[in-house]
Amino acid sequence: MIDIKNITKEYGDFVAVDHLSLKIEKGMCFGLLGPNGAGKTTLIKMLIGLLKPTSGEFLIAGEKMNRNNTKLKNKIGIVPQHINLDKDLSVKENLIFSTKLYKIPRNKTKQLIDDLLAFCELRSFEDRLTKNLSGGMKRKLMIAKALVNDPEVIFLDEPTVGIDLNARRKIWDMLKRMQDLGKTIIITTHYIEEADYLCDKIGLMDQGKIFHCDTSKNLKKQLGTYTIEYFNEHKNTEYKYFTLLEDAKKYAHSLNDNYLLRSLNLEDVFYNFANKKVK
Repeated sequence: MIDIKNITKEYGDFVAVDHLSLKIEKGMCFGLLGPNGAGKTTLIKMLIGLLKPTSGEFLIAGEKMNRNNTKLKNKIGIVPQHINLDKDLSVKENLIFSTKLYKIPRNKTKQLIDDLLAFCELRSFEDRLTKNLSGGMKRKLMIAKALVNDPEVIFLDEPTVGIDLNARRKIWDMLKRMQDLGKTIIITTHYIEEADYLCDKIGLMDQGKIFHCDTSKNLKKQLGTYTIEYFNEHKNTEYKYFTLLEDAKKYAHSLNDNYLLRSLNLEDVFYNFANKKVK
């Protein structure tokens, strides 16, 4: 569905995306995981036609993206990081406005909006002004807007940033349902558990490059099964990884200070390979 070939984006001497190549299969949920400034949003902006690459090329559904490729833009949906709703319109009016932008026939609009309100669990809020919605409800409405044109590919840039845990889980459920409908989903996030739960494959990104790309299970296997956290003599946190529980316990007993023995997670993987902690 998406074929990225040696793409680079430079701003003067700063390289935001550095000779990145990647293939994303149809129907996959692909996650870009990395710290702020890793290049995730810049990559997404190039893929949706908002930024022009300095070099390299990419195809979406076999076509090259550019600002004027309306046909291809009609195949994608976009959920940006920042709220893009009209706060003085109701939930339903925001969706009506989106159908007009996509020139959806009037005789199909009512059923489409009803279906989206139900899918995104917004039906009981359809007449509420957007400015009076909670953060989670606003995020749901943004996803509903992105689905108005029934896109094949959906890009979500930090879709659950700034919302509570309950709302975040609701949005995760929506994204799972979207994938069941055959949508290809590309999501950027710095929430470890979000990538672990949602994504078929995860690209660990830092300094404009994807330095590891695999399933969550395989990424964790590269380090082991268990992690020991402990303080070194300078009171800095150290991490040690083990495949066998017996080996982990043996090492833990050799430590003089307090330690934590736990299951290895994706944060360990990223910290180990990028030497940056993702929060």
